Amino acid sequence: MKLPKSFYSWTTAIGAAITIISIILFIFILILSFLFGEGSGYTGIVTYLILPFFIVLGILLIPIGIIRKRRKEKREKIVREVKFPVFDFNDPKQRKVFFIFGTGTIIFIMLVGVLSYEGFHYTETTTFCGTQCHEVMKPEYTAYQHSSHARVGCVDCHIGGGANWTVKSKLSGLYQVYSVTFNKFQRPIPTPIHNLRPARETCEECHWPEKFYSRQLVLEKHYLVDENNTEWDINLQMKTGPEHSGQGLIEGIHWHINPDIQVEYISTDPKREHISWVKYTNKKSGKEIIFQEEGGNLTNEQLDTLEIRTMDCLDCHNRPSHNYNSPMTFVNRAISAGSIPQELPEIKMLALEILGLDFSTSDSAMNYIETTVNEFYESSYKELFLKRKDLVESAITGIQLEFNKNIFPEMKVNWKAYPNYIGHLEFNGCFRCHNNQNQSENGRTISMDCDLCHTIIAQGVPDTLQVTNYNSSLEFVHPNDPDQNWKEMLCADCHSELY
Repeated sequence: MKLPKSFYSWTTAIGAAITIISIILFIFILILSFLFGEGSGYTGIVTYLILPFFIVLGILLIPIGIIRKRRKEKREKIVREVKFPVFDFNDPKQRKVFFIFGTGTIIFIMLVGVLSYEGFHYTETTTFCGTQCHEVMKPEYTAYQHSSHARVGCVDCHIGGGANWTVKSKLSGLYQVYSVTFNKFQRPIPTPIHNLRPARETCEECHWPEKFYSRQLVLEKHYLVDENNTEWDINLQMKTGPEHSGQGLIEGIHWHINPDIQVEYISTDPKREHISWVKYTNKKSGKEIIFQEEGGNLTNEQLDTLEIRTMDCLDCHNRPSHNYNSPMTFVNRAISAGSIPQELPEIKMLALEILGLDFSTSDSAMNYIETTVNEFYESSYKELFLKRKDLVESAITGIQLEFNKNIFPEMKVNWKAYPNYIGHLEFNGCFRCHNNQNQSENGRTISMDCDLCHTIIAQGVPDTLQVTNYNSSLEFVHPNDPDQNWKEMLCADCHSELY
């Protein structure tokens, strides 16, 4: 079978070669994946993104080469007799050519369809989202793997269902690829993401606000900064809902998303840390109450220009899958879990001193942790260091492990970079609204009474625990504040400056 003279050009030949080689490699990788497993994330990129690109590129080069060859012949005034093909299916040769061409076209269309689908599907996988941009996504992917949503796909929260948001995400992704390729991204990545899809269209696909259950008991274990790392426990009754689940969302923490009410607010800073205007609307009665910061009432012009945001899940649960714990939090948890030995004297204090420093890289942090812990116990507790070196090594491993899960120097990511608004210990969180400062016209304020959200039913050292019954509440006792100065400030005023 002879091909037209215009087919014989380097461009066309290269295109044909690229297409054939890419198809062979694609089939080869598919066979390997089928025989030996899925492979790494890079296998998916090569199989469903890179090779399809070269297949299409090669096919495009074939007609480009033919066109260029014909133009060249036209410039050189080479005249060839043009004969249009004559289809005669009685001719065995023509039937054979038609069969080969038709079969090849069908296979190519099917191949492009499969590759397009698989390529799109691969870009929706958690592996693609979390592992392809190592430096940028390492903090997010690491935190995600240790979150309660570790088995929920990235796209289920960030995109959700429907073509509209899928298209938006792909367009946004093009700029993200550009930013990563040319190192145009910020460190850390700024939050909140202002064009994020509303939580009602994503979170509530699994979480059903009308079916939240009643109150829960929570045990918080803390360890004091003393030689014995003394345990200090707080047992809380969290008022996530009413006393009985049959009462619905008439009270409790999740009252804010009761379908019969609407809470709107205005924040005057991009991180939504300072809230100076809150509007409550009862959808059944139509009653409205506006609370504004005392002495800082917003003008009508500001109300027109600033975003009025309807409160949803993410206004409190703003780090549901990518939370970076503070050193105090993750050291307490590591001691409770036994990965940092509580019997090692002063380990809580030493760990917090180390973790309060800034490091340029994770490697330098790992070296510093190992060196500093060894030197401290060798000089201050020499006998213990010689006899129980295993405790020291366990502490080093535990601190390093928690560091790598929560602090990422290369991206300048840590707990301070991404405030967590659940609670009020290290960030104002609840106290952004519940601060006794936002006031209505009749003098009513949004209360900051702790018992609105939880009651303390036990607290103190385990051996001498102060306890009350389930329906009562203890007044909070700060273990390191005998003069109760904590009552004169917000928790975050002190705890945010500890490191």
